[in-house]
Amino acid sequence: MIKKQKLVVFSGAGMSAESGINTFRDTGGLWEKYRIEDVAAPQAWSADPEKVQHFYNQRRKQILEASPNSAHIQTAEFEKFYETTVITQNIDDLHERAGSSRVLHLHGNIRQAKSSGPNQERKLYPIEGWELSLTDTCDEGFPLRPHVVWFGEEVPMLDTAAEIISKTDILIVIGTSMNVYPAAGLVHAAPSQSAKIIIDPHADELNVPSEFQVLKMGAGDGLKYWCKQMENLL
Repeated sequence: MIKKQKLVVFSGAGMSAESGINTFRDTGGLWEKYRIEDVAAPQAWSADPEKVQHFYNQRRKQILEASPNSAHIQTAEFEKFYETTVITQNIDDLHERAGSSRVLHLHGNIRQAKSSGPNQERKLYPIEGWELSLTDTCDEGFPLRPHVVWFGEEVPMLDTAAEIISKTDILIVIGTSMNVYPAAGLVHAAPSQSAKIIIDPHADELNVPSEFQVLKMGAGDGLKYWCKQMENLL
């Protein structure tokens, strides 16, 4: 039996943008009505947890109303041919809903909650529907907060992600500005001999390492083009 090659899809906000999910850099979206430091930092939770909870409830509602796009679906299809792992900076669950079975969320998953107390990483709580209330508490009695890595917080899955990328045969980076550290530094963990591709409509504006094949396209079109290239090599 031929062993499948390892493939890592490292996705960012541009992956979900084609499903209508706004990033904080977009105009006209939820982020435009809020300052990042007022809703996406530990200090914001301490100052006004109700405001933070409301903001993430609105984001969760938007995500639940969205559907996986062609890039999410193609990524899930890769599992038929490759040992595929998705490492995503996105907090939505569109990869899972498209069918990907191995998804590592670097910045958390908005469909889950965790304690706002001292043992935050001990247990995760699934959120049914889109609303999370301050009266929803963990087993220890602390209010539940979104399972999201806020600015100024550590990225607990970073080392795990680096380990996975360090063993991959193919790395496809999709829809990330590669400016959000420490996550952006993960692309440098890929082996020197691995194939490396970046797909982004603004790829020529990014600080892309020279060994990457650059596809200046949206997520769906870029993956379709890359798959066609691979078919032609067979």
